[in-house]
Amino acid sequence: MATAKKAAKKSAKKPAVKKSAAKKPAAKKPAAKKTVTKKVAVKKVAAKKPAAKRKPNAAFMKAMTPSSTLGAVIGTTPLPRTEVTKKIWEYIKKNKLQDAVNRRMINADDKLKAVFGGKGKVSMFEMTKLVSNHLK
Repeated sequence: MATAKKAAKKSAKKPAVKKSAAKKPAAKKPAAKKTVTKKVAVKKVAAKKPAAKRKPNAAFMKAMTPSSTLGAVIGTTPLPRTEVTKKIWEYIKKNKLQDAVNRRMINADDKLKAVFGGKGKVSMFEMTKLVSNHLK
């Protein structure tokens, strides 16, 4: 009887619908080799106006008279601050006073020691501050 019930249940069920077989991906064909060409970016050159040159600050260009101690190093003629710094660096390089290990430090000789307020070693950033005290 049990088998008759099972058979009745099966017949009462809707007929099983076959699920469509999931499509298998087609066998991959070897892709044709593409030739790779590099694209070169071409910059468009717009007609630009030439940039205006920066004008130096008038305070830097004003001629200043060095003191007698600074005059022993760079000369006594009035010079702008920018030229004073250049002359001091020329003196430092000519006499090889820049420290070999720490290039930011300057080893003062007798003339520069007077300008640096008696300090034997001065950093290049501190140097400009000390030199400005000798300009009038």
